[in-house]
Amino acid sequence: MADSPAAERTLDERGVRELIGTVAPELATLALSRFGEGWDNVTWRLGADLAVRIPRRGLAAPLIRNEQSALPLLAAALAAEGVRTPLPVIAGAPTPGFPWPWSIVPWLPGHQALGLPRRDNTVWAAQLASALLALHRPAPEDAPSNPARGVPLTMRDESIRLRLADLPLGIAGPLSAVWRTGLDVAPAIESVWIHGDLHPGNILVAGDRLSALIDFGDVTAGDPAYDLAAAWLAFDAEGRHVFRRSTGRRYDDATWIRARAWAAAIAAILCHASDDRDDLRRLGHDTAVELISETALRAP
Repeated sequence: MADSPAAERTLDERGVRELIGTVAPELATLALSRFGEGWDNVTWRLGADLAVRIPRRGLAAPLIRNEQSALPLLAAALAAEGVRTPLPVIAGAPTPGFPWPWSIVPWLPGHQALGLPRRDNTVWAAQLASALLALHRPAPEDAPSNPARGVPLTMRDESIRLRLADLPLGIAGPLSAVWRTGLDVAPAIESVWIHGDLHPGNILVAGDRLSALIDFGDVTAGDPAYDLAAAWLAFDAEGRHVFRRSTGRRYDDATWIRARAWAAAIAAILCHASDDRDDLRRLGHDTAVELISETALRAP
């Protein structure tokens, strides 16, 4: 993964207030502070209860549209499980001064699970399982499409093998075996709503509770196995046991094998994270360790 791309458009505080003023003048006078910037979006905190999510490059604009179209269909089911989402309070449209969609969303409580000790995550493993059971329901034909998330593993085989080949042999060998095992099982026969980027950086926790799932820009219709890879991204062996047990019989064995393969693929991708995302590189390495340790335990 290359270093973070340069922003194509930037707004200072005055520019953000002007943008807010086009749709909600009563909000434009609230306290406003720049909170954070990722590859795709800049987030500003607005007052005590809101945030402004603004694309920083053209490629991110469709991701904002995905959230604006999908979250109104999904947020209530997740809220019923006690899990909040960045459901837009206002879906901002392009303006003469800013060319892309943007959103005003709730300021969600909690902190990222990224970097938390895996053993501490078991307490909310069952809650994440319940949230995915609520999310993984049939998606309409006009659901956002994604060429890389939740697709048949064969569609990603070439690119994932290239990623794996660039890893040290002690990691590449076991992860390649996990990936091949996923390729060999039956493909998905269902297409459901999936989050599409479910890793600990997009999971918020408060105390011992899962409080929110964020960043639904990659939401799409696809194989639920892609989201289930979170079992290896977020948990240790005990947490994975609780997580899988809590899904009951919803997913068959082939789906879990594909999920494990996706975890290997995501680990390989994250191990190549850019220099400014050491946290993601560490997540990739730790996930690889989980997969390799599990493989060793399964060996005769």
